[in-house]
This record gives sequence, C-alpha cells and structure tokens, in this order.
Amino acid sequence: MLMLQWLGSGFGNLMAQLDSIGFFQYVLPFLLIFAFSYALLTQIRIFEGNKGSAAIIAFAMGFLALQLNFVPVFFATIFPKFGIGLAILLVALILSGIFVADKPTYTWVFFGIGMLIFVIIAISSLGTYSSGLTGFWYQYGAMMIVGALIIGAIVAIFVSQKSPGASSTGTTT
Repeated sequence: MLMLQWLGSGFGNLMAQLDSIGFFQYVLPFLLIFAFSYALLTQIRIFEGNKGSAAIIAFAMGFLALQLNFVPVFFATIFPKFGIGLAILLVALILSGIFVADKPTYTWVFFGIGMLIFVIIAISSLGTYSSGLTGFWYQYGAMMIVGALIIGAIVAIFVSQKSPGASSTGTTT
C-alpha cells in the first residue's frame, strides 16, 4: 500500500514538474503542430524530393503558432473535452455491442453520435475565443440537437427497412 502511494505521488510530482517547465503548454502543442504540418507538407508534390525544406517549414510553423497564447489555451481546452467525448462514445459502443445484434445499422448511428460529440466539443472549445458563437449555441443548441435526433431517427427508419421486391433467399424461379 505504501509503495502504491509513493508511485502515485511520484507520478503526480512528475506531472507537476512537467507542467511547471511548460511541457504541456509549449512542448506538446509544438510537437503536434510540427508533426501534422510535416506530414501534410511531405504529401505535397513540391516537397517530394526535399524533406529537409518541409521539416524547416513545419518547424517554423510550430514555433510561430506558439508565439501568442492562442494555441496552448485552445489545446488545453479541447483535449480534455475530447477525452470525455471519447469515453462517452466508448461506453455507448460497449453497451450497444452487448444489446444490439445488427452491426451495420448501428455503425451509422455511432458515426452520427460521434459527429454530434465532435460538434459540441468544437463549439464549446471555440467559445473560449468568441462569445458570439457560444451565445448562438446556448440559444439554439437544444433545438439543433433535437432536430438532428429527429432527422437521425427518420434516416435510421428508412435505412433499416428492406427495399420492396427484395427476396430473402436471393434466388428467382
């Protein structure tokens, strides 16, 4: 028991030290921006034979993105919410795997749920920068969600129905 407490406090101390040196605020956002920029730039034909130029441009993009505090604040806002959204989607997938036998139908349902979670996370995370967007969301968000659920239910009903004239054996006489 004492060993587990020491390990827990040791990990907590490590995380606090990493936070105090700006690892989460600057290093991780820089690495994410650099990696995505480099991956995109290497796919462009201009940099096909010269990956060094793509790396230098991605490096500069990573540092320029951190010049102001917008990117670290946005990343600190969106990624915890993203983790919560993933946990909700994972629990829903587990529960549906237990109770739903028709897998192709619920694949689209979970795509819709995932997109809804994405939209909610994106709008709430962008709310740290713009009060106009969040004001719109708070005023019309519930109505938009209900509308999306109704449309999703209608689409699910039409998708789940078999087309007329289709036979279950697949043979003709």
